[in-house]
Amino acid sequence: MTAPSFRGVGTSPVKRAFKYRFYPNDAQAAELSRTFGCVRKVYNLALAVRSRAWETGRERVGYQQTSALLTAWKQTEDLAFLAEVSSVPLQQTLRHLQAAFVNFWQGRAKHPRFKTKRDSRASAEYTRSAFRYAEGRLTLAKMAEPLDIVWSRPLPAGTTPSTVTVSRDPAGRWFVSLLCEDFPSAMPPATKAIGLDVGLTALVTLSTGEKIRNPRHERRERERLTRAQRALSRKEKGSKNREKSRIRVARIHARIADRRRDHLHKLTTRLVRENQTLVIEDLAVRDMLGNRRLARALGDAGWREFRRMLEYKAAWYGRRLIVVDRWFPSTRLCSACGALAGTVPLDIRTWTCVACGTTHDRDENAAINLLAAGLAVTACGAGVRPQRESSSRPGRSVVKQETPPVRVGTPSRQGGAEVTR
Repeated sequence: MTAPSFRGVGTSPVKRAFKYRFYPNDAQAAELSRTFGCVRKVYNLALAVRSRAWETGRERVGYQQTSALLTAWKQTEDLAFLAEVSSVPLQQTLRHLQAAFVNFWQGRAKHPRFKTKRDSRASAEYTRSAFRYAEGRLTLAKMAEPLDIVWSRPLPAGTTPSTVTVSRDPAGRWFVSLLCEDFPSAMPPATKAIGLDVGLTALVTLSTGEKIRNPRHERRERERLTRAQRALSRKEKGSKNREKSRIRVARIHARIADRRRDHLHKLTTRLVRENQTLVIEDLAVRDMLGNRRLARALGDAGWREFRRMLEYKAAWYGRRLIVVDRWFPSTRLCSACGALAGTVPLDIRTWTCVACGTTHDRDENAAINLLAAGLAVTACGAGVRPQRESSSRPGRSVVKQETPPVRVGTPSRQGGAEVTR
């Protein structure tokens, strides 16, 4: 019997980056380190020219002008070292600067800032003219030998990378990212809809009542991280021992980040595989990080990354992700009768509805209300992203005008009796 074939949104091509670790030899490491430095230098030079031109004469300098300046810089005595590395990563960093200014002009980002060796990411991007890929061997410009890459998973069959990005993290690990055109395998069709409420005690609470615990990766490594940071603070600045201690601290941070990312990938893939519709709340995570008491725990939970993964995986595999207005009172709304309770502080994990007497688990009740609100607004055809109805009713959104109905096919309580609708 032939296995069923599932086709849908997932069969359309997408740009997908495949990241691998590699181990350069001494010559390759030296070449890449020089390239990283030159990329950073060119970016800062171009940013200084563009900023000065605007400050002095309100003149906008674009990519074409900075590209011409790069050619001139290579011919000077002080910057002749720029010609010793591949020209493609230098041109690419000018394009990245142009994109950063476009985002700034359109209000999507802040003004570009200068890169420093300590705080900026060490990376360089190569286009097709600057690398050769054949039979699983990748050779970059200015290098005689291919990179020693650990192919942890194969590239899509019959595809050729369009760009290659080489990077080195603070822990000293080398990575290469290959951007390819891929056709994600479509997942089997699903019919279930689910509401998701993120938290700190439980990372995600589902409207079905299931709670997925928060692994708290950073807290588990906090004692070891504290000892390593104290040892680093005692080392003399500029010494080799301080560099060794810095790498030790960076490796702990990298282990925490890797574990968190792995857990979020597995969780989001499972949720997207099992459900056709997912409803989440539009949380202002950046603003919440301003709370000094919760910032560390919020950063460890990875709410923003959780949502980002859900967004692109839902788009890849033909699922629907609904984002409910952040002002929707999902926690204070009784999922049984629709009555609105007063303030429910964070330390209150369960509360009882005064109107119907139903006792709610805080997180589960919020997940049920998010699901009901998302499905109700979808049925009415209204948008569910943050928006305002009118200037005469400030602070209220279309979502709030709907009283969330009880979930279809799920039990609710009215007057103490269990009713299934």
